[in-house]
Amino acid sequence: MSHHVLVLSGPNLAALGSREPEIYGTLTLAAIEAQVADEAASLGLEVSCRQTDDEAQLVGWLHEAAAAGWDVVLNPAAFTHYSYAVGDACAHLTGTGSRLIEVHLSNPASREAFRHTSVVARSATGTIAGFGAGSYLLALRALAAQDR
Repeated sequence: MSHHVLVLSGPNLAALGSREPEIYGTLTLAAIEAQVADEAASLGLEVSCRQTDDEAQLVGWLHEAAAAGWDVVLNPAAFTHYSYAVGDACAHLTGTGSRLIEVHLSNPASREAFRHTSVVARSATGTIAGFGAGSYLLALRALAAQDR
């Protein structure tokens, strides 16, 4: 039986590849999602990847995952720092027993002070940051390792 993981990417991540490549790298979101799909298959996980710039849609997807019992790999992007709605949806998700791995391409702790606070972290099973696209892959490995 395969384990389903919802991989969610927040605002502005559709612009990866051209958006501040010195911070976020040159891979597009589509390339990262292809790596995620390959890694998931090698780990025996089933993944669905989604991206949105819309806070309400992201909250809806987190509730969908909670209802379905799916684990989530979430790059909340800018929502990390101020979206209490996303933070509350994450708390609901983990309150249902699903796991949440917060990921970031860059390391927010090494950037501007406003990026040092995460409203998602309080609910996250773990946080992986600073490894570029590898942050997503490490999150999948962490979920798969806990399943064994």
